[in-house]
Formats: sequence, C-alpha cells, structure tokens
Amino acid sequence: MTPRLPSREEAIPGRPAPLYSVPVRHTVLGRPLTGPYPADLEVADFALGCFWGAERVFWRTPGVWTTLVGYEGGYTENPTYEEVCSGLTGHAEAVRVVFDPALITYAELLKVFWEAHDPTQGHRQGNDIGTQYRSAVYTHSPEQHATALASREAYQSALRATGHGTITTAVVPAGPFHPAEAYHQQYLDKNPGGYCGIEGTGVSCPVGIPKPDA
Repeated sequence: MTPRLPSREEAIPGRPAPLYSVPVRHTVLGRPLTGPYPADLEVADFALGCFWGAERVFWRTPGVWTTLVGYEGGYTENPTYEEVCSGLTGHAEAVRVVFDPALITYAELLKVFWEAHDPTQGHRQGNDIGTQYRSAVYTHSPEQHATALASREAYQSALRATGHGTITTAVVPAGPFHPAEAYHQQYLDKNPGGYCGIEGTGVSCPVGIPKPDA
C-alpha cells in the first residue's frame, strides 16, 4: 500500500512542550544546535530521507555553520520519533542547515540537496518507506522559494535527459521545526558505522558547487 499523509483532523494530538531536551552543541562543528544564531547567517531546511545520513552530508559542506535534525511539515505539536514513524503526524525527517551566505549560497546548498538523494521516489528513499522519508524543501523567504523552484526545474531537466522520472519534491514555506531527540543529533558521528539510507542518482545539478563525499 502506498503511504498516505494524514489530514490535520486525522493527525494524532501533540503536546505544548517537548518530552526531551536537545544538546547544546554540535558534536562535529562545536557550535550551538539551536538559535538564536548570529545575525549574518541564514537558515535552510531540507528533507531527503533518513535524517542521519542527510545531516552528515550538510555538516561536511564548507560554509555550513551548524546543523540539526528534526521534524517538519506536519500537524502534531512537539512529536516524538515514534509518533513520526507511525505516519500519523504528517512530519518529514528534516535537516536544519545554518549557513554563512558569504561562503556558500542557497543555490549551492540546493545542489548538495538534489545530488545527495533521489527526489523522484515519493514517500520513500531507498529501502526507507513512509511519508516521513519524503523529499521536501522548506523555504524561509520569498527569495529562497523562488530559487528552490528554479533549481527544481533545472534539476528536473537534467534528470529527464538521463532517463529518470518526475521529481516529487515539495517546495513549501517552512513551518514549525521540532528538533529531534538527542540520540538522533549527529548520529553518524556518534555511530560511524551506523545506517545511512540516502543515495543520489548520479546526475549532476547544473548549479552550485561539487557534491561533497557522503
């Protein structure tokens, strides 16, 4: 059966406050995980499958100041991982990327995003199946939104030229971002041999910088 996103009415109820705390600092970059961030930095949010491997792709990208994983795009307030995995919160596993626009542009981050996963798979990424693994770009400004739409169109052309299918990635304004539990943050730094389910198509996005090693 194809996974289906719940409606707001079908989503499970949440809670006014999280059930857990988030670590203060990034285990790799050494910087704060949550804001407020320095005023000269910008925020970008991406969903591209299991957030363990996705986060590592971005913390290895030059110009990224900090990253954290969480849940975005759903209805349940302050969800837990188990609730998100039930498919009844509407959330995607997402990565918040705080970056220095003087060192890397939003368009270059989009290149990293597109090349790190297969954006044609719908509610899955590889062997990970469920609405929480869908591909999405959550934008924080009209400029980000326009850039993401243009980048999606450009990458669709590149994919089509190499025989790939239609991109299913949603480009939508960012909503509440709920940081995930402590053990998910920088998971592959704490567990170097841990599972990483994301894999790109091998097709280069026609804007930005080279893809970092995943």
